[in-house]
Amino acid sequence: MFKDWEHPLMVYGRRQMDSETKKTGDYVCCYFPHGNISSEYNFFLNHEDISSMLHLGFINETELEFQKLFKKEIEEKQ
Repeated sequence: MFKDWEHPLMVYGRRQMDSETKKTGDYVCCYFPHGNISSEYNFFLNHEDISSMLHLGFINETELEFQKLFKKEIEEKQ
């Protein structure tokens, strides 16, 4: 779940740029369970906007390595 938001969202990408605002968010999300309907329903959020996780998806060695790099990038941004 995300702060100040009642409806569950699903993260489907990281470090994505909003094509309208040109701002980069830590995560791009869409409504759950609807999925990515269109760009009009994308939400660009940052790590600090997350209040809880309802489900943790597929994780393998590649994902774990990516998480390390992503965490480092977020820390450097702050």
